[in-house]
Amino acid sequence: MTMLTHDFERLFRPSDGRPRVRPTAARAHLAAIKRFCLCASTMFLAGGALAVVVALKAGSYFWRFKIGAG
Repeated sequence: MTMLTHDFERLFRPSDGRPRVRPTAARAHLAAIKRFCLCASTMFLAGGALAVVVALKAGSYFWRFKIGAG
């Protein structure tokens, strides 16, 4: 839970001696992750919409052939 409520305004130094993390870098990384997730969800929804259209068209053709043959 502390990760979600961490204060990104202050700099902190990890215990292993790596360089400090800047708040602007953390925000830029978060923005890149959000942009990637938005693009991925858009592509997923577009693919789902295309699959629904194809399924409806196939269903209507099968329905027409079933009624016409029977």
